[in-house]
Amino acid sequence: MRNIFILISIVLSIPGFSQKTISGKIIDKTNGEPLQYAVVSEDHHGIAVNSDKDGYFRITISRLIDSLHISIIGYRPKSVAVSAAANHWIVQMDRGPVDLESVTITPQSNNASFHTLSAIDLHIRPVNSAQDLMRLVPGLFLGQHHGGGIAEHIFLRGFDADHGTDVNVSVDDMPLNLVSHAHGQGFSDLHFLIPELVTSYEFGKGPYYADHGDFTTAGYVAFHTADVLDKSTVKLEAGQFETGRAMAMIDLLSGKAKQKGESAYIAGEAAYTNGPFDWPQHFNRLNLFGKYNVNISPKERLTLTMSTFSSQWRSSGEIPERAVDEGLIGRFGYLDSLQGGKTSRSNIIMRLSSSFSDSWYMQNQFYYSWYEFSHRYNDTFFADDSINGDRHRQQESRNLFGYNGKITNHTYFKNNMDLSSSFGLGFQFNKIHHSELSHIDDQFNVLEYLELGNINENVFNGYLDENLRAGKWLLNGGLRMDFLYFDYDDQLNPAMPSRSKVIFSPKLNIEYTASQEIQLYVKTGKGFHSNDAKVVVANQGREILPAAYGIDFGINWKPADRLFINTAVWWLYLDQEFVYDGDEGTLEPSDKTRREGIDLSARYQFNSWLYAFLDLNYSYARDIQAPKGENYIPLAVPLSSAGGLNYKFRNGINGALSYRYMKDRPANEDNSLIAKGYFVTDLTAFYTKKKFEFGIQIQNLFNTKWREEQFEVVSRLRNEPAPVDDVNFTAGTPFFAKLVFAVFF
Repeated sequence: MRNIFILISIVLSIPGFSQKTISGKIIDKTNGEPLQYAVVSEDHHGIAVNSDKDGYFRITISRLIDSLHISIIGYRPKSVAVSAAANHWIVQMDRGPVDLESVTITPQSNNASFHTLSAIDLHIRPVNSAQDLMRLVPGLFLGQHHGGGIAEHIFLRGFDADHGTDVNVSVDDMPLNLVSHAHGQGFSDLHFLIPELVTSYEFGKGPYYADHGDFTTAGYVAFHTADVLDKSTVKLEAGQFETGRAMAMIDLLSGKAKQKGESAYIAGEAAYTNGPFDWPQHFNRLNLFGKYNVNISPKERLTLTMSTFSSQWRSSGEIPERAVDEGLIGRFGYLDSLQGGKTSRSNIIMRLSSSFSDSWYMQNQFYYSWYEFSHRYNDTFFADDSINGDRHRQQESRNLFGYNGKITNHTYFKNNMDLSSSFGLGFQFNKIHHSELSHIDDQFNVLEYLELGNINENVFNGYLDENLRAGKWLLNGGLRMDFLYFDYDDQLNPAMPSRSKVIFSPKLNIEYTASQEIQLYVKTGKGFHSNDAKVVVANQGREILPAAYGIDFGINWKPADRLFINTAVWWLYLDQEFVYDGDEGTLEPSDKTRREGIDLSARYQFNSWLYAFLDLNYSYARDIQAPKGENYIPLAVPLSSAGGLNYKFRNGINGALSYRYMKDRPANEDNSLIAKGYFVTDLTAFYTKKKFEFGIQIQNLFNTKWREEQFEVVSRLRNEPAPVDDVNFTAGTPFFAKLVFAVFF
């Protein structure tokens, strides 16, 4: 009997003796920065794991395996002998061209579902501005309607998301959506971001992510700037319409300091344009940005980021369709020359990252912003005041304090099974001074205050996020809690009490990776967007956090070696909500709504230098409580697409030919007014070498007449007897060419 037990013990121990566990860290050979999402596998079809945020990986393999295959988008794949592995194994990766053949599909965390798409696009698609960065998100479209200085209008998944009401935007984990903003709830001005500094971004569609709260209904976009510069750059740009831009980013420390874990750089941008409009915009913007990193111990890293930007502009605003049709003005004309504004924002971010081991990680981040905004506009002209006109002014200043904290534990089990647990806490305090909406005259004197007061809005949140990977399955469950406090000191009406509300948002996501060529996923969850504090207080705290419920059925697929496809069928339901119209200072109740649709994204590599991309997005959006025929959701995009060809030759010639398409869409609830669609083509061509680059960027290559922004507006021209319900629009950019020259050192 004793011998039998010994034999059983030996048999059970055989798997352990036949396997070994290898751990290590993957870094960029150029700057030593850790690489996240690198794929480590036995071979192209064997067991695979991903590196984490600090570049660490851990894999259990057969003792018969003598090498590991490592790949990551934008780097040359390499095979490394297992015999080279040590206790602190570090693998350095060389940068190289994007090779879709080496892309493998692996189980990844919920937030990384679209990492393959974002990494491919950032490496091969040219980026001209912060707005181009946003457009990298498949199905996301932007519009500008007030002279370039206002945050862009966002459209995604059947949402007219205004300037960020239903899309959560962040930079280096600092939220950009400004609550109770004078121009609109969730206002997200990305103009302070210098595009050349962005090294990665994440995006997610729907309300399925525990670490993203308010405004994450249609989805989120998170940008990350470089911690370490690869090289210093000076860039000059000049183009039509008196357009110019100068940008510089300068590395401040030596290579020896970088080897010790210390780095610093500064960057600046100055831009100017008059635009194509008859009334020159005089748009100017100045950005300054700096970042410092230091290892204060072998396991702790401190990052300090400071940035500031300021901008001024004049605007032609939105013009009525009938004014152009009747020949009163041209497409680029104006009816009120006193529109425009100025804005500024200064940020400080301090982040302490602590890696206690390869299993425990903690991040503490504090941030502060000082923000000012002033904007004059006139969309209705003489509809309300036939003598002085309807010019309005929105303005505010605010102090914003915030904190994000996260603790992550990674537990490893046998057979490459692991559990990643994250616990997060955060808060944000918004102190908004002199939040104003007023009716002004030609000398900018106030004729009437429509809204005036001070706002204190505070947010506290916490979440738990669990990712369990077991073989081909990855299960993600999360629960988020948000507590919001609203206080409005209304200087025009009697004092009203403050209000508060708590909302819980559960998430459940399942991913099945059948092979390194195909992955299926289901995402489910609840999210929300908050309403403006002025509305919350006036509405006595009812319906202040309308919830969103969604589900996605999706697939990541490589049907061929050089073809990657992502597609999803989705559905989203929104509770009844109250919407604050910042332009009019009015409360607009809306019904329950439903959106559903299909997203398709494909990336294909023809050969070593030619790539193609295609995004196709369909959505059906309806008010489910309104009568049929009157249940359209204004400006919800039913069909959109983007696509093109990107080329990168080894001799340095590179560029792209791309298009953006948006179908006609309803401008009002009964579809009696139409916001016209467009098809616009852009072209870029560059010659890039190690020390310099020059090229040309052309927007609207075929000089298409298109409308960038459109709204239903009841307006009255000076000589009209009564107001008219019409479409106001802002003309899209005509043919526009710009030369670019850069020096690297």
